[in-house]
Amino acid sequence: MRRQTGSPIRLRRAMVIMASASGNTVPAIARLVQGDEDAIREVIHRFNEIGLACLDPRWAGGRPRRISEDDEAFIVEMARTRPQALDQPFTRWSLRKLCDYLAHNRGHRRVGVSRERLREFLHHHKISFQRTKTWKESNDPQIEAKLARIEHVTSHFPDRVFVFDEFGPLTIRPHLGASWAEQGHPDRLPANYHKLCGVRQFHACYSVGDDTLWGVVRARKSADNTLAALQSIRRARPGGAPVYVILDNLSAHKGWKIRSWAARNKVELCFTPTYASWANPIEAHFGPLRTFVVAGSNHPNHLVATRALHKYLRWRNANARHPDVLAAQRRERARVRSERQHRWGQTAARAA
Repeated sequence: MRRQTGSPIRLRRAMVIMASASGNTVPAIARLVQGDEDAIREVIHRFNEIGLACLDPRWAGGRPRRISEDDEAFIVEMARTRPQALDQPFTRWSLRKLCDYLAHNRGHRRVGVSRERLREFLHHHKISFQRTKTWKESNDPQIEAKLARIEHVTSHFPDRVFVFDEFGPLTIRPHLGASWAEQGHPDRLPANYHKLCGVRQFHACYSVGDDTLWGVVRARKSADNTLAALQSIRRARPGGAPVYVILDNLSAHKGWKIRSWAARNKVELCFTPTYASWANPIEAHFGPLRTFVVAGSNHPNHLVATRALHKYLRWRNANARHPDVLAAQRRERARVRSERQHRWGQTAARAA
């Protein structure tokens, strides 16, 4: 018998059978393998009954399972159900509350499970404790037309598409953030939460084709500030070619003065649907601003905060993505949408 079988039990049983075939007595074999005589006799009897299959014993594997697969499925279903839907006086489960409900509920099956075993079940089914997120559906009657127009201009004229929005309010106070530090010794900021210098708004413009972001800090949102931002966008593409600007439905973006100026200067205003700020491509670039510029900062005044913001913008634009990379990303997104057979902005159709 080769020792490379990987099973010491298989090797030990083979030694018993070979020693018995050589004419050794059971007490002699027991001394050879340092085993019990009754166990030696059982191996020899099993060999006489089933042959070499006795080398691989088939043990039961422990006590029977107390929680069946149906019980496990019920546990997962209850964990995914809001307690209020089960007439419970709380809005979320804890492990203790869920264990108690599973063991003492009325009207459903009862399952006795420990907190640690419950934790293992939830982990196995990839159920974790997560924060609740909100989602607001758009009630805009023109949502399909607006989304289709935004998709059309970003797909066919990316070099002439710009995005505008305000980022704020920007306040002068210590902002909590995150940074690399020694364990147990995080960076600390003074606990001063008073807005000493009022608020500001960053009027941001983003070029879809160039992947560049720029803007100015203003005291407030207004139609005049919006018009100034649109004029800077128009100057970024001289020559009279049409320009497309994506922006939301803020009243400061839709005044007659802005609309008349846009009509005279070949600037098409593509408004996002109501309650659909996710359709504005610039929103994806406000997250890094908040993470790398605002969070963890403690500027003394708005002048210093504005300088830090513009310094980040210069670094970001110097590291902008190459136009070929942007074009490849747009093609890949279009391919994925085509395979899923639904247009950008549409939710996946539910199965009947």
